[in-house]
Parts: sequence; structure tokens; C-alpha cells
Amino acid sequence: MGQPAAKQRRATYADLEAVPPNKVAELIAGTLHVFPRPAPPHARASSRLGIELGGPFDAGRGGPGGWWILDEPELRFPDPAQPGEVEAVVPDIAGWRRERMPELPTTAFFPLAPDWVCEVLSPSTEDVDRDEKMPIYAREGVRHAWLVDPIARTLEVFSLASGRGWGPAVVHRDAARVRVEPFEAIELDLSVLWVR
Repeated sequence: MGQPAAKQRRATYADLEAVPPNKVAELIAGTLHVFPRPAPPHARASSRLGIELGGPFDAGRGGPGGWWILDEPELRFPDPAQPGEVEAVVPDIAGWRRERMPELPTTAFFPLAPDWVCEVLSPSTEDVDRDEKMPIYAREGVRHAWLVDPIARTLEVFSLASGRGWGPAVVHRDAARVRVEPFEAIELDLSVLWVR
């Protein structure tokens, strides 16, 4: 008879803090995920999307304003499986309506779930983004989520459906010009997201 497998220790926030600064780390359900910094197509798509949305929605230039649009904010939520512990996730971009969060917190993290998140997919992060982080965002009440794939040149748009799960994705491709919730006030030219 074989020996039972040793129970793996749950990672803690202290483990996340010990990750070298040249890595991206997230703590999900007691598992520490450590990734390399993003490759150029990923960084380009994320940066361009932040620029496209930041002017009209964060700064109110050419759009309605009323949002905080931030790159790589750390979100901390209670770990439902381990009372007293937290889960820490870092979306590539996130946005909060200022009516829900009138001021930015003074902490190094955000305890309030955003209204919108965007994950830019890469081969090293896609499974975690889709299978682990998207359910957390739904559980915490994030209303809108986008998945951007700079290699496939796609934008997948999800809205939170009743019952706290994601509705079916609406997929936009290549150089489409789209108006997408929650930022439908402007037309977004997807071609600006892809490396040329």
C-alpha cells in the first residue's frame, strides 16, 4: 500500500510578498501563481487599451468621465475556503465607477471589487485567467469582464448574468470597430491593440 500524498501547505499573503519584484504573483484559493512579466504583444494590448479608455472615461476627455481606470491593481478578497485568509488577484486593467468609489484607497490594494476588469491573455496566464480568476470576479460581483488575446486578435466581452455567473461571451475580432459595455459611449478600434 502506498503512502498517502503529503498535504500541500496553503500559500499565504506572506508568500506572495516574498516573490521577486520582476515577477507577477497572485494568490488564489491558497495557491501562489507566479508569472514572468508580460511579453511585448501583451504589454502593447494592455497599454493601448488603457490609453483608449483612460482619456474618455477616467479623465473625461472626449467622453463621459466618471471612472477610475487603473493598470494592474491588486484586488484582495476574503478567501471563502480559509477564514481569515485572503485571495489576491491582479487584473491587467480594472475600472471602478466613481459613484461607487469616490476616492482611491490609501492602501496598496483594493478591497472593493471593480465594476470592470480586463485580462490580456498570454500562453502562461490564459488558464489561470479563464479558469480561476473569472469565477472570482463573478463571485465578487464584477459586472463586466473582457479577455483580450493579442495573438488571436480577439476581444471577448462578458457581462454578469443573474445568478452571479457570466453570460455567454460576445467575441470581436481583428480590426473591428465596436461599442462595448460598459464603455459603449465611445467606438473602440481594436486594430490599435495589436502589435504592428
